[in-house]
Amino acid sequence: MTLTPTELLQKTARSRRAVIAMSEGSDPRIVEGALAARDLGLADIILVGPRADILAALAPHGAVEGDGLAIHDPAGSPLSADLSAAYLALRARKGADQAKADAAVRDPLVYAALLVREGHADGTVGGAVATTSDIVRAAIQMIGKAPDAALVSSFFLMYPTAAAPEGARAMLYSDSGLVIDPSAEELASIAATSATSFRALMQDKPSIAMLSFSTKGSARHPAVDKVTTATALLRTAHPDLSVDGELQFDAAFVPAVGASKAPGSDVAGIANVMIFPNLDSGNIAYKITQRLGGYTAIGPVLQGLAKPANDLSRGCSASDVTEIIAVTALQSLEARA
Repeated sequence: MTLTPTELLQKTARSRRAVIAMSEGSDPRIVEGALAARDLGLADIILVGPRADILAALAPHGAVEGDGLAIHDPAGSPLSADLSAAYLALRARKGADQAKADAAVRDPLVYAALLVREGHADGTVGGAVATTSDIVRAAIQMIGKAPDAALVSSFFLMYPTAAAPEGARAMLYSDSGLVIDPSAEELASIAATSATSFRALMQDKPSIAMLSFSTKGSARHPAVDKVTTATALLRTAHPDLSVDGELQFDAAFVPAVGASKAPGSDVAGIANVMIFPNLDSGNIAYKITQRLGGYTAIGPVLQGLAKPANDLSRGCSASDVTEIIAVTALQSLEARA
């Protein structure tokens, strides 16, 4: 069975532990999940926010600063001046001045993202309180896109549990949380980046299905054309990848159906990276797989950034926080490789 990020990270040889900055450092779920991650040896933690609020949230756990746990209050941090200078350098052309930079750095989301940009942390996690748009905006503006990424996208890691049907396997679903209606070019880029994410986080060879409501010409529509064009672009740019499309989900997932609908395909029936044509289908699919299919969903995980930054659902649990910290730490290992 495919290891979860927490299990994989515990088995991964590392020269040092990653440092993960939590931008909502006083939220009870963040505190509980972050302490668990530290205690499991997944990462060292920086809790960002008002010091008094963080200390109050730590008190029920009997935890104090030190031993892999640091508190950064942007209002009084000794790093704030340097981070403000970094912000000003990034945003001066957008009209930022020193006063705006100083104010921006007092925002925990901006502060945490700048910690990553400036090398004080290896990744950042937020979203238990803030919206996805706020998390993504801070990450893109402060950390920036990876040089080889056309856009920032997202995915969910889907893990079968005992309640999952026979034949269930671990998969990556993308984009299920961010890009609403990607073009063919963007869809190809999302698929390529997802293949890299799958290798890093599931330690297996990606088999990529470009999904549609049609399989191999069974229907004609511009939406189908977008998927077939994206498949062709991906094959040209990345001939080393195993990819096929357009495929319906059953043809991608069920071996017998794949053999019937797409004979000769090296992906049909065994796909583990599912690329959805738009956010409607991707978001609906992950929730159905989770709620009716008996899968655990970890995400949304961001990809395409220069350094790791990840979003949480505002309905997340402490265990969700721990897993996303593990994901972020694994992404940082990939970025340093």
